[in-house]
Amino acid sequence: MSMVISFSLFSSCGKGSTASTDETASTDGASWIIDRFDDIKVLRYEVPGFEKLPLNQKILIYYLSQAAKCGRDILFDQNFKYNLTVRRALEQIYTSYEGKKDCEEFKAMEKYLKKVWFANGIHHHYSNDKFKPEFSQEWLSKQLDKYTVELPIEKQLLLDIIFNKDLYASRLNQTDGVDMVTESACNYYEGVTMAEVEKFYADMIDENDPRPISYGLNSKLTKDEQGNVVERTWKVGGMYSDAIQQIVFWLEQAAGVAEEPQKSIINTLVNYYRTGDLREFDRYNVLWVGDNESNVDFVNGFIEDYGDPLGRKASWESTVNFMDSTACRRTQIIAANAQWFEDNAPINPAFRKKEVKGVSAKVITVAMLGGDCYPATPIGINLPNADWIRKEYGSKSVTIDNITYAYDKAAQGNGFNEEFMLREEDRARIAEFGKLGDDLHTDLHECLGHGSGQLAPGVKGGELKSYTSTLEETRADLFGLYYLGDPKMVEIGLIPSLDVAKAQYADYIMNGMMTQFARIELGKNVEESHMRNRKLIAEWCYEHGKKDNVIEWVKQDGKSYIVVNDFDALRKLFGELLFEVQRIKSTGDYEAGRKLVEDYAVKIDYDLHKEVLERYNKLGIEPYSGFVNPDYELVKKGDEIVDVKLVPQNNYIEQMLHYSKEWSFLPSIN
Repeated sequence: MSMVISFSLFSSCGKGSTASTDETASTDGASWIIDRFDDIKVLRYEVPGFEKLPLNQKILIYYLSQAAKCGRDILFDQNFKYNLTVRRALEQIYTSYEGKKDCEEFKAMEKYLKKVWFANGIHHHYSNDKFKPEFSQEWLSKQLDKYTVELPIEKQLLLDIIFNKDLYASRLNQTDGVDMVTESACNYYEGVTMAEVEKFYADMIDENDPRPISYGLNSKLTKDEQGNVVERTWKVGGMYSDAIQQIVFWLEQAAGVAEEPQKSIINTLVNYYRTGDLREFDRYNVLWVGDNESNVDFVNGFIEDYGDPLGRKASWESTVNFMDSTACRRTQIIAANAQWFEDNAPINPAFRKKEVKGVSAKVITVAMLGGDCYPATPIGINLPNADWIRKEYGSKSVTIDNITYAYDKAAQGNGFNEEFMLREEDRARIAEFGKLGDDLHTDLHECLGHGSGQLAPGVKGGELKSYTSTLEETRADLFGLYYLGDPKMVEIGLIPSLDVAKAQYADYIMNGMMTQFARIELGKNVEESHMRNRKLIAEWCYEHGKKDNVIEWVKQDGKSYIVVNDFDALRKLFGELLFEVQRIKSTGDYEAGRKLVEDYAVKIDYDLHKEVLERYNKLGIEPYSGFVNPDYELVKKGDEIVDVKLVPQNNYIEQMLHYSKEWSFLPSIN
């Protein structure tokens, strides 16, 4: 996959902020946190500047936000065939329960349900492992009977789904050497093997097509009654039709108030939803990437393929946003210098773009999150994913400033850097430059990293198979890391000094080699693509810089610390690894890509993992964060819309139950 999303880390980003969010907002991290449970905290985010938008843009945001809420059930079902059944059964018990709500069983069920809402299913949103209930099977069985919960499956199957740890154990199993299709619980395939899937799509590919279709992007693969492999396309009249019809309804309302070219863009997306035609999806992407004038923008559709073990099927997601014109200065500078960055990239000149086309980047304020962007959300997006569109028409990149601002505020004073970062000079640099470094790395990653380079003649882009996402994230991260330490960044006014790069490098290596393991159950491997990418980069640089002591493990007071001793040498290592990763992508070298990931990105040292978890747990902070959305209300005089009111929401449970009641359109089994 050629696009992706950078996820926020969980350390404090420091005080240096380029956010245009109201600086009078509270600096108390706790005031941004509205719920905490298990390994998760739920935050609020602000939407600064919404009230000042023209009325037609407010109305457009309202309609697009309605569409963004309509696909929630789709994602639940994509993640696992029985997710909607489990969610609805637990919600009925939760809302009907007449017993003591402070009893341990009910409180444990409430926590489990909160986790299901957050992950859009019964598997952890990052580790992909099935949740372990802390309430008993006997208790749940009694509640199902007492509150006469209607189930589309046998009650015992529901109980087994929740309590049998070996049944549907992982939503996404990417273990090398296994049948990833049959061993993954995601609902993109049913009754087919990995070999059958690969053959089905290999037979479709036209090797001579310069504009290859992303076959399988919007469908489930299964077998018909005769045993033939067939697709169930996600479209109006196809699979997920009831929800897609609602999405289409609100998109059509949006098209009614949108101006050109956005009106035509929305109508093309609607036509794609009606037909399921992937050529129409390509046409929509070409139009969308060419629109750099509209202040309000959106993502809506089957976009990212992280949830598919084969990297082909796309989860449903949506965001609605508008431009942060003040913060856009930095991305405008990056975009204006895109050709220089490409020409000077430390990669084989044959794999550089001779002419960088259509690179646009902006900082945005998100107004609504939906599907696979909710509650956990990216902090940066680069689209479209098709390599041929990126080559011929360019790409569009965004950094979501009000989200990074909320992360930063919520993390202040949590003690994370004091616990895990050994040197005071590193902590001081992060306090001063941390957020600026994070934001710029995201900008470079999305705007230039994903948009850089080109494939060798004859390479289509799917050759790296299950390793595609990890290696693409590695490539984009390396691009950002390498250039963040370039004097050019000071020259063009993006950073005051290379201390910004030093802050980012120290934080990145610490996270990749150590602190991100707080997100993983002891003894487990790294599975999520972004986490694998960070570990790959940090471990490779440590190994290849050993003889010069570029990165060093230090033991002090019985604690392990990782420190960067030579920032210049580390930057050179970033460049060397980028050279190789770009070669792997450009040539489709599957075996080299597989070896790189398996050698550096997957396994965790058990003793280090145990230590990280023990130290992290003592801090009392959660490694994962997500958000509740604000709401929007139309203000009318008669039939005329005279304003749109932004209504902050600060209750996680209420929002989730409201969405399940008012924005749920699919049957429990699809």
